[in-house]
Amino acid sequence: MSDLSPRRIVSLQPSATVTLARLGLLDHVVACTRYCKDVCPELAFRDVTIVADSWTAQAEQIVAACPDLVIASVPYQLEAVAEILKSGVRFLGLAPRSLADIYADIALIAGAIGVSDRGQLIIENMQREIETVRARRAAGPRPRVFCEEWGKPIIHSQRWVAELVESAGGQFLGEPGAKNDAECVRRADPEVIVLAWCGAGDRVPLEKICGERGWSETSAARSRRVYCVRDELLNTPAPTLLDGLRALEAAIHPDLFPQLPAGLRRIAE
Repeated sequence: MSDLSPRRIVSLQPSATVTLARLGLLDHVVACTRYCKDVCPELAFRDVTIVADSWTAQAEQIVAACPDLVIASVPYQLEAVAEILKSGVRFLGLAPRSLADIYADIALIAGAIGVSDRGQLIIENMQREIETVRARRAAGPRPRVFCEEWGKPIIHSQRWVAELVESAGGQFLGEPGAKNDAECVRRADPEVIVLAWCGAGDRVPLEKICGERGWSETSAARSRRVYCVRDELLNTPAPTLLDGLRALEAAIHPDLFPQLPAGLRRIAE
């Protein structure tokens, strides 16, 4: 790490904060969002200012933290980007869609701070673990999996989640990131339903949703293969996706997992 590397970082998205933590650079974070604490509980023991996120960023808050780098990621609002630029601080803006994008973003963050070797190790570990699961699930049945990142309107999970579902031995139903409706999902008859709502943690009401949407007779509901995965395990494009992959593997192959992994909750009897 050179003398020109950023020393004071404002992180406006949990994915950037958890990536910095895995890089061993959490002490560089002088301000972050309140959502960052969900993925980095150790922030509770640090003197870090809480600021608005990439969607609602405010120039005054950024400037007050005296940073030399701001890291933000989708989703953005045009006004929020204008506020970030107004701060006059060097700005690293990310917009990942796929696992390849996430790897590139990790390398970009690591490179910007002068620790490219650490970033490469994280990327290689992610790739190795995902490939291990893929190889383990290469043979055998591939159940139809519906993954949802938001409920009103119904929105399919992102492309990186679709890639993880395929690696875990499932068939991802629908178009990643696209809107859908309850009847179309019902007609597709998913064998596994995974709900991971942005900002909802593990509080998605599975029983209520299946009843109200007419999903009680889907193959997934009849076999009790309806699950909630904690928001940050699937919706945070960062190394925490490995925990999301384990949750997906257990949801898709429940017979092989006598105990549910952390972050995965199954519909009640």
